[in-house]
Amino acid sequence: MKRKRKIPLVIISDVHLGTYGCHAKELLQYLKSINPQTLVLNGDIIDMWSFTKSYFPAAHMNVLRQIIKMSNLGTRVIYITGNHDEALRKYSDFVLGNFELVDKLTLDLDGKKAWIFHGDVFDSSTKGYAKILAKLGGKGYDLLILINSLINWFRTILGKEKRSYSKMIKDSVKKAVSFISNFETTAADVAIQKKCSYVVCGHIHKPQMKEVENEHGKVLYLNSGDWIENLTALEYKKQKWSLYHYKKEHYKDSDSNEEKVNNDIVNKILS
Repeated sequence: MKRKRKIPLVIISDVHLGTYGCHAKELLQYLKSINPQTLVLNGDIIDMWSFTKSYFPAAHMNVLRQIIKMSNLGTRVIYITGNHDEALRKYSDFVLGNFELVDKLTLDLDGKKAWIFHGDVFDSSTKGYAKILAKLGGKGYDLLILINSLINWFRTILGKEKRSYSKMIKDSVKKAVSFISNFETTAADVAIQKKCSYVVCGHIHKPQMKEVENEHGKVLYLNSGDWIENLTALEYKKQKWSLYHYKKEHYKDSDSNEEKVNNDIVNKILS
């Protein structure tokens, strides 16, 4: 097995454990390949909007087990609540060993201020009646992801590359493109007012690293993307940020036996 990469800070978001679109096995491979000092889970890790007893497979449970294992081995794990796991907000500021639950986070990174939060605070569709509509829309999005998975299964059989049709549809909708642009600008503007060097969000499933400037200053806007379509994470090392993109060919099936044992254990617990 390859040596784990030592990284001071890793940020992931929008995993949506408990949904059909979640790439839990891929995320587990990534988590097992790194040894971060601090792991920030920036919201929507567990999808409580879609959570049911009928669908929470062993692969999803194994992600939680790995995160707990990392915490026990010394990684500082900070869980920032999002809109899909907002039920956890009543437990904010909870601390247990190396695990912390918060609504937002400010870190000092080599003398520079990083403001980290999920981002749903800027989204009016997560409040009131719009929130109900968003949940209904989320069900449609889950169905689209499921259909996309079936199509890619057939494409794999035919020897063709996988495609994210759901992402293509979303990126082609002008309102969605406009919303993302407004979201990024708003987050950057507020961060500049707060005199931050970095602002880190999730929520919109759009991995990004770009400098935003206005008349009051500039800030590096970062978004960790998601583990539904993009399979991305943010990594901070040697005073530099980078966007990690999961590639299947970077991993081997060397720990498939370990995963089988874990699956058997989880299945016994849930049965």
